[in-house]
Amino acid sequence: MKTSMLSIFLLAGTISSFAQHSGQVPQPTQASEVQAPIPGAPLSKEYVKAIGKMAYLWGWPLVNMHNREAQIGGKAPFRGYMGGVLPVAPSNQNTMLHDYLAPEQRFITSPNQDVVYGLGFLNFKKDPAVIIQIPDFDDRFWVYQIVDQRSNSFATVGSMYNTKPGFYMFVGPDWSGEKPAGVEAVYQSPTNIGAIFPRVFMDDTKQDKKDIQPLINQIVQYPASEYTGKMKTINWTEAKTIPDPNAGSKGETAWVVPETFFEQLPEVMEEVPALPGEEAMYAWIKQILDAAKDNPELQQALVDVAVETEKEIIQPMFEFRNNGVEAGNGWRTQKNAAEFGFGYFQRTATAKGNMFSNIPFETMYFGNDFDSSAGRLTGGNNYEVTFKKGETPPVNGFWSLTLYNEQHFFYPNEIDRYSLGTKNKDLVYNPDGSLTIYVQPNAPKGRLKNNWLPSPKEGVYSLYIRAYGPKKAIYEGTWTPPQTKNVR
Repeated sequence: MKTSMLSIFLLAGTISSFAQHSGQVPQPTQASEVQAPIPGAPLSKEYVKAIGKMAYLWGWPLVNMHNREAQIGGKAPFRGYMGGVLPVAPSNQNTMLHDYLAPEQRFITSPNQDVVYGLGFLNFKKDPAVIIQIPDFDDRFWVYQIVDQRSNSFATVGSMYNTKPGFYMFVGPDWSGEKPAGVEAVYQSPTNIGAIFPRVFMDDTKQDKKDIQPLINQIVQYPASEYTGKMKTINWTEAKTIPDPNAGSKGETAWVVPETFFEQLPEVMEEVPALPGEEAMYAWIKQILDAAKDNPELQQALVDVAVETEKEIIQPMFEFRNNGVEAGNGWRTQKNAAEFGFGYFQRTATAKGNMFSNIPFETMYFGNDFDSSAGRLTGGNNYEVTFKKGETPPVNGFWSLTLYNEQHFFYPNEIDRYSLGTKNKDLVYNPDGSLTIYVQPNAPKGRLKNNWLPSPKEGVYSLYIRAYGPKKAIYEGTWTPPQTKNVR
């Protein structure tokens, strides 16, 4: 009897220790106060696939960026040109081109041929701080795109900001310290992985190609431990070639592999902390990753859903018609490039079709897959794109019209011309002051050849307008791109 009474007493004490007082239940006021999913729940294969599809769409750009930094910055043996065409360098260093980007590159889709590009990945786990130099560009248009692992801009420098020449330092999320003497500013990334892409305008003349060389030779990125306060220079024309493992590919390098995506996602989620408001999604995704860790059936379910989602959802995002918002006359534009926030659809679509787009204040992009009669742009047809007098894209920098093949790369042609715009000093205007670009397989006669944008004789392709340093009419949406007329 004594034992029985003691058991009852202990049980009552245990129950009271878990009991909740009557009255108002306190409600969470911040994410850390919300109950996390309970581990060990018997998650079904169907449930895991449902959450896995969302996770694939959300995490695709983050895994993409992780792999680019690992494959380029992590493996480049030195500053040089992969395959002789793509600037690559070890992380926290950079390489600049010394001319336009060649059509053979397969690192990035939808590039331009208006600027001299540079590339430098950031990895603040390797070096806590990185310096990049900004030369005195005078009145030449330039901008450095500076992005974190989400491909969001975390610092802005360029002509439109009146950025001073000098040394600028970039640091990771855990950095604390003092700005070194002689450094103009310190900018902090919210993630340890990022990238810097200098873009410097160059017009289509031999003289400008010569004039730009001393400037781009001063665009050098290096760990802050190498900072001396003196401007370093590198003659980029002497950079060596590095073998290209993707040589001969028609499409972009596969930076995301569906079959291995969910093996990489846990590491990537540790690299990229949740934004305010993303905590619930992180907990949701981590629950299925934990459940699949030692469960071959759930692991296979995640592989299956990754492959399905890549084919059914990600691949169609590649076409310009499936990204951005309507801009008029069949063109579509991005309103939140490099500042995506919760815009996961457009972040993933942009990563698939034209990754590393600048923020709208710096650059606006307009993509088009159709003519004015809603027919797909097709090789063998003749098209005319006419800007009315005074209605070429209003910019403080430059504009161009580019033709891309089905894979969003330059279409190789007999005159090596892939775009037309501000860089071309010999464009022929119509008597009424309008400007017509002739998009067709064969050259127009006479001086109109200056306005010829060569197109393929078969297959489908796309057109792309870019406006660097857009004026208000562009980024506020009052300027409308012209029609693309099929004139057979």
